[in-house]
Amino acid sequence: MHVLILGGTGEARRLAGLLCEAGGTSPRVTSSLAGRVAEPRLPPGEVRVGGFGGAEGLAAWLRTHAVDVLIDATHPFARTISFNAARAAAEAHVPLLALRRPGWVPGAGDRWHPAGSLEEAAGLLPALGRRVFLTTGRMGLAAFAHLDALWFLMRSVDAPEPPFPAATEVLLDRGPFTLEGEREVLRTHRIDVLVTKDSGGAATAPKLAAAREAGIPVVVVRRPPVPDGVERAATPEEAAAWVRRFTG
Repeated sequence: MHVLILGGTGEARRLAGLLCEAGGTSPRVTSSLAGRVAEPRLPPGEVRVGGFGGAEGLAAWLRTHAVDVLIDATHPFARTISFNAARAAAEAHVPLLALRRPGWVPGAGDRWHPAGSLEEAAGLLPALGRRVFLTTGRMGLAAFAHLDALWFLMRSVDAPEPPFPAATEVLLDRGPFTLEGEREVLRTHRIDVLVTKDSGGAATAPKLAAAREAGIPVVVVRRPPVPDGVERAATPEEAAAWVRRFTG
């Protein structure tokens, strides 16, 4: 049995490990990484890097490599690959599961401002603060490039490419992050508004707690939906159990 995991997330690496733990009875596991991170954390099993050439290319890869099960364990905001996966799985007649960590939920004391896109998030910022902690990753920064009156601290794993705001300081770092570390970032850089995507998970959640403590507003970009008709799992353990349904 051959399992293809569209990965790049911690959940994808955990799932690959769970599937490979069975030793001689484990399926063949291939993890596909987009190649956008210079030094990715590699999962157990086989690894391929790079795109497929859209839904048609992915469907062809599924057929050529005799893939029996496809798992979309990409980032919750990787909308294009998720919809390509749904189309490719249907075309190649391969079962598909979307592994999606639960989104964050605001609690008492949170000052959250939901946004439907990065562009909408940018439109909210001038009324909320002047020193912005931007934690949406290095893609899509053009949405904020016109905000010349604001100062940005932009955090990502790899250095961003323009266009991005003129007054930008780049902080290269990789989670998981700690609450004390996030408190220090907010203090040191005098942050008065935070921007994040609703990525969910524990690795980057401490920034939300630090913002709550400091009374800082948070612009939260809503995640795109999973394609219609695709089964979902919330944890790697649930996804591994789903895969075992096809092992006979």
